[in-house]
Amino acid sequence: MEVDGATMEGGGQVLRNAAAYAHLLGRPLHIINIRATRSKPGLRFQHLTGLKLVAELSGGKLEGGSVGSREIFLTPGPHAEGSFKADTTTAGSCCLLVQVALPCAIFAPGPCDLELRGGTNADMAPQVDYLMDVFFPIARRMGVNAAIAIDRRGYFPRGGGIVRVHVEPVVSLQPLDLCDRGELVEIRGRAFVAGAIPLGVAKKMASSASRELQRLYPGVPVCIDTAQETPGTAVGSGTGILLTAHTSTGCILGGSALGRKGVPAPRVGTAAAEELGRAIQEGGCVDEYLMDQLIIFMALAVRRLYVHRMSASLFVDC
Repeated sequence: MEVDGATMEGGGQVLRNAAAYAHLLGRPLHIINIRATRSKPGLRFQHLTGLKLVAELSGGKLEGGSVGSREIFLTPGPHAEGSFKADTTTAGSCCLLVQVALPCAIFAPGPCDLELRGGTNADMAPQVDYLMDVFFPIARRMGVNAAIAIDRRGYFPRGGGIVRVHVEPVVSLQPLDLCDRGELVEIRGRAFVAGAIPLGVAKKMASSASRELQRLYPGVPVCIDTAQETPGTAVGSGTGILLTAHTSTGCILGGSALGRKGVPAPRVGTAAAEELGRAIQEGGCVDEYLMDQLIIFMALAVRRLYVHRMSASLFVDC
């Protein structure tokens, strides 16, 4: 397979999906112009780590794999099972390692255990909380038999987080239709802090998010928990919040935000609420991030979903 990495969004998702498809199809892959549209084109640590992980899962060979490479060759071999480890050695997202590895692992000849190290809550990537509370519940409805657990959170710039994923193999994915959003039933959430940051910061994020959501959706129950990571359960200091909207038909929409230096905690909570509000107002059965992550599983399961954006509707029937 020949893939131009500059296609469409031209980022890491092109690379991850292409590598997973090559593994599943058993076809050699040649990618050029890797991440050509990014400010730092080519492979970064987390992308290289993901490719090496796919090569291990497929019993194959990776050529051209170095940080900064804009071209690689991936030759899959016999699909493997067992235990695998991958470490970005940076704060690069271990959640993006889940994205590239999961489609490969679910069709392995036997169970797979993945130990993934890196950042658990990072910019430009799904937070591990999003995977746990939004992605995996929907993926399980398709028959994905996997469990994810956090051994340790890792924050920028140190990383050092550990996420474990256990995957049982499947013969095929089950049909899933997400076409009826139903009514908004409740909104849940979790605001968290780690390191030297006091719990009061999480409470401020939760309070501001709750106020904004109650303003937008009066009468809908909102429950946002707060938590402070205990010593040894996190590397570095960080703050964040994840919100999930649940509907009468089982749809789950997410909104999240990470704390930043100089940004008041209430503003972080409001930003997450506004992101969730946009997803709800757009009227689809998934938010834009889940849509992105489900595409490869849709192709494997041969089903459809309905996504409504502010300016257009997209109906996909695979």
